[in-house]
Amino acid sequence: MRVLLIEDDAMVGRGLVEALRQHGIAVDWAQNGHDGHEALVTSDYSGVLLDLGLPGRSGLDVLKAARRAGHRVPLIVITARDTLDERVNALDLGADDFLIKPFEIRELVARIRAVLRRQGGFAQSVLAAGEVTLDLASHQVGYRGATHLLPAREFALMQVLMEHAGAILSRAQIEERIYGWGEEVESNAIDVLIHSIRRKFDKDIIRNVRGAGWMIVKSIP
Repeated sequence: MRVLLIEDDAMVGRGLVEALRQHGIAVDWAQNGHDGHEALVTSDYSGVLLDLGLPGRSGLDVLKAARRAGHRVPLIVITARDTLDERVNALDLGADDFLIKPFEIRELVARIRAVLRRQGGFAQSVLAAGEVTLDLASHQVGYRGATHLLPAREFALMQVLMEHAGAILSRAQIEERIYGWGEEVESNAIDVLIHSIRRKFDKDIIRNVRGAGWMIVKSIP
Protein backbone atom coordinates (compact mmCIF):
# COMPACT_ATOMS: atom_id res chain seq x y z
CA MET A 1 0.00 0.00 0.00
CA ARG A 2 1.26 3.47 -0.89
CA VAL A 3 -0.26 6.60 0.64
CA LEU A 4 0.27 10.31 0.21
CA LEU A 5 0.88 12.34 3.38
CA ILE A 6 0.27 16.10 3.05
CA GLU A 7 1.60 17.61 6.29
CA ASP A 8 3.68 20.74 6.90
CA ASP A 9 4.90 19.97 10.44
CA ALA A 10 8.34 18.40 10.01
CA MET A 11 8.34 16.52 13.31
CA VAL A 12 4.85 15.12 12.79
CA GLY A 13 5.63 14.24 9.18
CA ARG A 14 8.85 12.37 9.97
CA GLY A 15 7.14 10.48 12.77
CA LEU A 16 4.22 9.42 10.59
CA VAL A 17 6.43 8.34 7.69
CA GLU A 18 8.52 6.12 9.95
CA ALA A 19 5.56 4.69 11.87
CA LEU A 20 3.53 3.91 8.76
CA ARG A 21 6.49 2.24 7.07
CA GLN A 22 6.78 -0.04 10.09
CA HIS A 23 3.20 -1.11 9.34
CA GLY A 24 4.08 -1.98 5.74
CA ILE A 25 2.71 1.27 4.28
CA ALA A 26 4.87 3.20 1.81
CA VAL A 27 4.58 6.96 2.21
CA ASP A 28 5.15 9.92 -0.11
CA TRP A 29 5.33 13.10 1.98
CA ALA A 30 4.39 16.53 0.60
CA GLN A 31 4.96 19.48 2.95
CA ASN A 32 2.70 22.13 1.43
CA GLY A 33 -0.66 22.35 -0.29
CA HIS A 34 0.66 22.99 -3.80
CA ASP A 35 3.01 19.98 -3.80
CA GLY A 36 0.36 17.85 -2.17
CA HIS A 37 -2.23 18.71 -4.80
CA GLU A 38 0.23 18.04 -7.62
CA ALA A 39 1.15 14.63 -6.21
CA LEU A 40 -2.47 13.71 -5.58
CA VAL A 41 -3.61 14.41 -9.14
CA THR A 42 -0.59 12.96 -10.94
CA SER A 43 0.09 9.73 -9.01
CA ASP A 44 -1.90 6.65 -8.02
CA TYR A 45 -2.33 6.22 -4.25
CA SER A 46 -4.25 3.80 -2.07
CA GLY A 47 -5.11 6.68 0.27
CA VAL A 48 -4.34 10.26 1.29
CA LEU A 49 -3.68 11.72 4.76
CA LEU A 50 -4.39 15.45 4.65
CA ASP A 51 -3.65 18.18 7.17
CA LEU A 52 -5.84 21.28 6.95
CA GLY A 53 -3.46 24.07 8.01
CA LEU A 54 -1.06 23.92 5.07
CA PRO A 55 1.14 26.68 3.60
CA GLY A 56 0.57 27.70 -0.01
CA ARG A 57 -2.81 26.06 -0.39
CA SER A 58 -5.12 25.02 2.41
CA GLY A 59 -6.07 21.43 3.04
CA LEU A 60 -9.71 22.20 2.32
CA ASP A 61 -8.74 23.70 -1.05
CA VAL A 62 -6.74 20.56 -1.88
CA LEU A 63 -9.73 18.42 -0.90
CA LYS A 64 -12.21 20.49 -2.92
CA ALA A 65 -10.00 20.53 -6.01
CA ALA A 66 -9.42 16.77 -5.87
CA ARG A 67 -13.09 15.88 -5.53
CA ARG A 68 -14.12 18.45 -8.13
CA ALA A 69 -11.69 16.82 -10.58
CA GLY A 70 -13.26 13.42 -9.91
CA HIS A 71 -10.49 11.87 -7.80
CA ARG A 72 -12.12 9.27 -5.55
CA VAL A 73 -9.04 8.17 -3.62
CA PRO A 74 -9.87 7.50 0.07
CA LEU A 75 -8.89 10.56 2.09
CA ILE A 76 -8.52 11.01 5.83
CA VAL A 77 -8.18 14.49 7.31
CA ILE A 78 -5.61 14.63 10.15
CA THR A 79 -5.55 17.95 11.97
CA ALA A 80 -5.30 19.71 15.33
CA ARG A 81 -8.44 21.69 14.44
CA ASP A 82 -11.24 20.09 16.39
CA THR A 83 -14.31 22.28 15.96
CA LEU A 84 -17.52 20.60 14.89
CA ASP A 85 -17.99 22.99 11.94
CA GLU A 86 -14.57 22.10 10.51
CA ARG A 87 -15.20 18.38 10.84
CA VAL A 88 -18.60 18.67 9.18
CA ASN A 89 -17.19 20.90 6.43
CA ALA A 90 -14.36 18.50 5.61
CA LEU A 91 -16.69 15.50 5.52
CA ASP A 92 -19.23 17.35 3.38
CA LEU A 93 -16.48 18.31 0.93
CA GLY A 94 -15.61 14.66 0.40
CA ALA A 95 -13.29 13.50 3.18
CA ASP A 96 -13.83 9.86 4.11
CA ASP A 97 -12.77 10.23 7.73
CA PHE A 98 -11.46 12.80 10.22
CA LEU A 99 -8.84 12.25 12.94
CA ILE A 100 -7.82 14.86 15.48
CA LYS A 101 -4.19 15.23 16.56
CA PRO A 102 -2.64 13.87 18.66
CA PHE A 103 -3.65 10.30 17.86
CA GLU A 104 -2.26 6.79 18.22
CA ILE A 105 -0.72 5.32 15.07
CA ARG A 106 -2.70 2.11 15.59
CA GLU A 107 -5.94 4.04 15.32
CA LEU A 108 -4.77 5.81 12.16
CA VAL A 109 -3.78 2.51 10.52
CA ALA A 110 -7.13 0.99 11.52
CA ARG A 111 -8.98 3.94 10.00
CA ILE A 112 -6.95 3.57 6.78
CA ARG A 113 -7.98 -0.09 6.62
CA ALA A 114 -11.60 0.88 7.29
CA VAL A 115 -11.88 3.45 4.49
CA LEU A 116 -10.20 1.07 2.06
CA ARG A 117 -12.67 -1.66 3.03
CA ARG A 118 -15.58 0.67 2.45
CA GLN A 119 -14.27 1.66 -0.96
CA GLY A 120 -13.70 -1.98 -1.90
CA GLY A 121 -17.01 -3.17 -0.49
CA PHE A 122 -15.43 -5.51 2.07
CA ALA A 123 -16.84 -6.07 5.55
CA GLN A 124 -13.68 -7.58 7.07
CA SER A 125 -9.95 -6.93 6.95
CA VAL A 126 -9.17 -10.32 5.37
CA LEU A 127 -8.33 -10.74 1.69
CA ALA A 128 -8.69 -14.18 0.11
CA ALA A 129 -7.57 -15.48 -3.28
CA GLY A 130 -7.26 -19.13 -4.22
CA GLU A 131 -5.54 -20.85 -1.29
CA VAL A 132 -4.11 -17.63 0.15
CA THR A 133 -5.55 -15.45 2.92
CA LEU A 134 -4.10 -12.17 4.17
CA ASP A 135 -5.26 -10.48 7.38
CA LEU A 136 -4.72 -6.74 7.01
CA ALA A 137 -5.04 -6.15 10.76
CA SER A 138 -2.64 -8.83 12.03
CA HIS A 139 -0.28 -9.06 8.99
CA GLN A 140 -0.77 -12.82 8.98
CA VAL A 141 -0.77 -14.83 5.77
CA GLY A 142 -2.27 -18.28 5.47
CA TYR A 143 -1.52 -20.82 2.74
CA ARG A 144 -2.21 -24.56 2.58
CA GLY A 145 -2.58 -24.92 6.33
CA ALA A 146 0.44 -22.78 7.27
CA THR A 147 0.14 -19.32 8.83
CA HIS A 148 2.94 -16.80 9.29
CA LEU A 149 3.23 -13.24 10.57
CA LEU A 150 5.11 -11.30 7.89
CA PRO A 151 7.58 -8.43 8.34
CA ALA A 152 6.35 -5.06 7.08
CA ARG A 153 7.86 -5.10 3.59
CA GLU A 154 6.91 -8.71 2.85
CA PHE A 155 3.39 -7.94 4.04
CA ALA A 156 3.26 -4.89 1.76
CA LEU A 157 4.26 -7.00 -1.25
CA MET A 158 1.66 -9.66 -0.45
CA GLN A 159 -1.02 -7.01 -0.02
CA VAL A 160 -0.30 -5.57 -3.46
CA LEU A 161 -0.44 -9.00 -5.09
CA MET A 162 -3.61 -9.96 -3.20
CA GLU A 163 -5.37 -6.74 -4.11
CA HIS A 164 -4.63 -7.56 -7.76
CA ALA A 165 -5.08 -11.34 -7.53
CA GLY A 166 -5.21 -12.95 -10.94
CA ALA A 167 -3.28 -10.10 -12.56
CA ILE A 168 0.43 -10.13 -13.41
CA LEU A 169 2.35 -7.26 -11.83
CA SER A 170 5.75 -6.24 -13.14
CA ARG A 171 8.75 -5.38 -10.99
CA ALA A 172 8.18 -1.67 -11.62
CA GLN A 173 4.48 -1.88 -10.68
CA ILE A 174 5.28 -3.62 -7.40
CA GLU A 175 8.10 -1.23 -6.53
CA GLU A 176 5.85 1.75 -7.21
CA ARG A 177 3.30 0.48 -4.70
CA ILE A 178 5.54 -0.60 -1.81
CA TYR A 179 8.27 2.06 -1.80
CA GLY A 180 7.86 5.79 -1.18
CA TRP A 181 9.77 8.85 -2.38
CA GLY A 182 13.48 8.80 -1.56
CA GLU A 183 13.68 5.14 -0.55
CA GLU A 184 16.65 3.34 -2.06
CA VAL A 185 15.57 0.20 -3.88
CA GLU A 186 18.13 -2.48 -4.73
CA SER A 187 17.76 -4.02 -8.19
CA ASN A 188 16.94 -7.42 -6.69
CA ALA A 189 14.83 -6.20 -3.76
CA ILE A 190 11.58 -7.70 -5.04
CA ASP A 191 13.27 -11.04 -5.76
CA VAL A 192 14.62 -11.15 -2.20
CA LEU A 193 11.18 -10.46 -0.69
CA ILE A 194 9.48 -13.08 -2.85
CA HIS A 195 12.16 -15.65 -2.06
CA SER A 196 11.70 -15.05 1.67
CA ILE A 197 7.90 -15.44 1.44
CA ARG A 198 8.21 -18.63 -0.60
CA ARG A 199 10.61 -20.10 1.98
CA LYS A 200 7.96 -19.61 4.67
CA PHE A 201 5.26 -21.33 2.62
CA ASP A 202 5.84 -22.86 -0.81
CA LYS A 203 7.12 -21.59 -4.15
CA ASP A 204 3.59 -21.76 -5.60
CA ILE A 205 2.22 -19.12 -3.23
CA ILE A 206 3.55 -16.49 -5.66
CA ARG A 207 3.65 -17.50 -9.31
CA ASN A 208 6.30 -16.15 -11.67
CA VAL A 209 5.35 -15.42 -15.28
CA ARG A 210 8.67 -15.33 -17.09
CA GLY A 211 9.41 -11.97 -18.67
CA ALA A 212 6.25 -10.38 -17.25
CA GLY A 213 6.21 -10.43 -13.47
CA TRP A 214 4.46 -12.15 -10.56
CA MET A 215 0.93 -12.98 -9.51
CA ILE A 216 -1.22 -14.75 -6.96
CA VAL A 217 -3.75 -17.16 -8.44
CA LYS A 218 -7.24 -15.78 -7.95
CA SER A 219 -9.09 -19.10 -7.77
CA ILE A 220 -8.23 -22.77 -7.44
CA PRO A 221 -8.53 -24.59 -10.81
